[in-house]
Amino acid sequence: MSPTAPELPAPSLPAPRLTPATAAALAADLAALPYTTAAVEELLGPVAAAALDREHAEPARRVVARVLASAPHDDGDPGSGARRGLAALVSVWMLGDAADAADVAAALPALGLDGAREAGLVVKEGGGTVRGIVDLSPYEADEPGRMWVASDQTALQRRGPLPEDHVLGIGRASLTLAGATQRRPVARALDVGVGCGIQTLHLLAHAEHVTATDLSERALEFTRFNLLLNADVLGLDRQRLEDRVRLVTGDMLEPVAGERFDLVVSNPPFVITPRTDPDAPVLTYRDGGREGDRIVAELIAALPEHLTEGGTAQLLANWEIPAGEAEIPAGAAEGGDGTGPTPWDVRPRSWIAPGMQAWIVQRDSQDPAGYAETWLQDSSLELDPHRYEAAYRGYLEDFAARGVAGVGFGHVWLRRPVDDGAQGRAWTVAEELTQPVDEALGAAWAAAVARRDRLAAGAPDGAGDPALAALRGLHLRVAEDVSEERHGRFGAEHPEVILARQGAGFRRTARLDTATAGVLSASDGELSVGQLVGAVAALLELDDAGRAGLLAAIRELYEDGFLVEAAQ
Repeated sequence: MSPTAPELPAPSLPAPRLTPATAAALAADLAALPYTTAAVEELLGPVAAAALDREHAEPARRVVARVLASAPHDDGDPGSGARRGLAALVSVWMLGDAADAADVAAALPALGLDGAREAGLVVKEGGGTVRGIVDLSPYEADEPGRMWVASDQTALQRRGPLPEDHVLGIGRASLTLAGATQRRPVARALDVGVGCGIQTLHLLAHAEHVTATDLSERALEFTRFNLLLNADVLGLDRQRLEDRVRLVTGDMLEPVAGERFDLVVSNPPFVITPRTDPDAPVLTYRDGGREGDRIVAELIAALPEHLTEGGTAQLLANWEIPAGEAEIPAGAAEGGDGTGPTPWDVRPRSWIAPGMQAWIVQRDSQDPAGYAETWLQDSSLELDPHRYEAAYRGYLEDFAARGVAGVGFGHVWLRRPVDDGAQGRAWTVAEELTQPVDEALGAAWAAAVARRDRLAAGAPDGAGDPALAALRGLHLRVAEDVSEERHGRFGAEHPEVILARQGAGFRRTARLDTATAGVLSASDGELSVGQLVGAVAALLELDDAGRAGLLAAIRELYEDGFLVEAAQ
């Protein structure tokens, strides 16, 4: 390295460690304080809490400083001591600042200050203060419940760029995947690229056993820490974690070669990073070390061999969007909606193995410059202008050399259908949903898959289409969250545009014609779809092609959740 080269980030400290006894003590302390998301938000107030969520700490630092500057026990306020303790933990573990050792010790009476130091949670500083060396934040979900999650300190807490072995905490992507995962009871689940363990914590609420893999030993150590700390809410025996969880080191699916699972989830290191410089640092929490989007392509292609019959996989992914038009490569999975590929979905479609069912959702896309800016900011490289400019140029040159016009981001859902045909044959759906959707998308997605399965279970009719035969016999009603909008010119006798809009789930909007609007208006569960389509077709004098088109439109509205089965 030349004398003028910028200094690289310092390597991370060892991951924190707990024993079953110290884990129980720390959990008791945090619960008693209480160290919860609600308590932290109440302490900071809405402005500072929102700013901290945007990774701006100064408003929170002002609030914490004010609380810690108050007298240890304000007259007439018996809760002031608890507030001081909470403020001290927020300071050391959420802000990366120092706090008085006595305040931290008072907040952790069971673990003790020495116990926190031995666990690798704080270090002593001069003047009787301690500083946190990890991020330990409260986390709450409907399932499993209130928890705490430890990870490496963020760039905000470190006040500098992240080291290569950084273990990410509770990020937007992690929450997105957790919310989108279809929760169902399973025997065996797999978390590929476990990180600090967020997905595994959720899986334990509905999986009998979870295997978690990661290339990073530090990541697995953080996961073990979080499992021990949250054992009570997860229903784990701290002395026998291995009864329900297995942590294994290795690259992606290599550690589970030959094994099959009922559910696989993964927030893989999908970020596309130029690989032209062999000495360039690789942030293991987000960079897979492959060129372009190959790591996602390899994972999706390999997943079918690790799924049981009826087993599903859900992951987040990036895919490159090639410049110019393209076609689906030969051998790609059949199915889809018949409209042909659009440029963004060509590559992810090509990764789906024959015989699989797949649902690909693009939530966002960026041009090469915007993509580079996003991920350079994520690693806080703008704090080092020299490295930032060099890395930015590397991104643009890499994308240009491979003819990449943009990068898409979204979800991939896969299923290996059961052999008896009850879940239908192979199909692939690719759709772009850029509108806001529910954070807890998993239930709506599971219901959508169940509706497709319902149609797949139909028996062939005279036209030979089992799905249409099943659809004709269904008694449907408009879903509770769906509203109707009509738009027309002033004075017009009839509306020019009729819309059906979902208020939950995927929050889709469907444009209706007179016939489909008529069917929806009459869908109260009394008559079957076949009866309704026949009546509306007769009223509007539709020919055979019009009837077929109306039935196809009702099928799409049913599959998308605008119509649901009525209680019989």
